[in-house]
Amino acid sequence: MRGKQRQNTQSREQKRALFRTAGGRSGTRKLTAIIVFGVAALVVYAAFSSSPSSEPATTAVVQSSQPQQTAAGSQSAGALRETAGHEAAEKEIAVPVADLKDGRAKFFKYTATDQKEMRFFAIRSSDGVYRAALDACDVCYREKRGYVQDGDDMVCRKCGQRFHSALVNEVTGGCNPVAIAREVAGDKLIIKTTELESRKAFF
Repeated sequence: MRGKQRQNTQSREQKRALFRTAGGRSGTRKLTAIIVFGVAALVVYAAFSSSPSSEPATTAVVQSSQPQQTAAGSQSAGALRETAGHEAAEKEIAVPVADLKDGRAKFFKYTATDQKEMRFFAIRSSDGVYRAALDACDVCYREKRGYVQDGDDMVCRKCGQRFHSALVNEVTGGCNPVAIAREVAGDKLIIKTTELESRKAFF
């Protein structure tokens, strides 16, 4: 009788040990899965956060009222020029429209008088109009992510909202690109630097 009790006790202890081992393995598997998932999430986050915050931009170059010619005989894209005014010289950015005819947005950097670096883009929209706007909006400008072009749309890199190119300069506010007054003069798209200077708060 005592032998049977001893066997039953040993059997119960073996079952308990087996259960503890199985439970330990299950817990280890769960912990391993959590660690792997966490590492994967960190890798994805790092890849996303390290992506370029904005499109490559051409630096605007200061030139005289007779812009210097490049070796190819054409004015540099985004060149800054001074035009004679009645009281003082006024600075303008002259973007060759030939550089915009492919419908791709061209991004530019402009250094303001207080040395703040600003970004803007110029584009020939799908309706054939030359347009310009800051690479920033009223809502997401603090993130300094700007826009990226996708087909005929400019897409906010922060919130993902899309804005058709033909609405740039037409619709303002919200996540729409901040409009910049511009005009086409001959073969140049002209933007006055005062337009940019008045919008430094977005950068």
